[in-house]
Amino acid sequence: MDKDQQNRITYTVYCINAFAERYRLTAKQAFAYLDRFGGMAFLEDCYEAEHQLSIIDAVNDLTQVCRNQGGKL
Repeated sequence: MDKDQQNRITYTVYCINAFAERYRLTAKQAFAYLDRFGGMAFLEDCYEAEHQLSIIDAVNDLTQVCRNQGGKL
């Protein structure tokens, strides 16, 4: 695994955990929600821009992406 892949994985895990904390979910629940409503795809597709923002901004963006896809959190 190269350094970029490691960084992407670390960032994704960090975002999932921050999202879980904000909405009082387990990491497993947060992952399932983000996967269902497009948040995981968003993190993968927009990594280059998102990882330069604060984690608060990233969680806000994830929240909006998921709401746009029918999520209710």
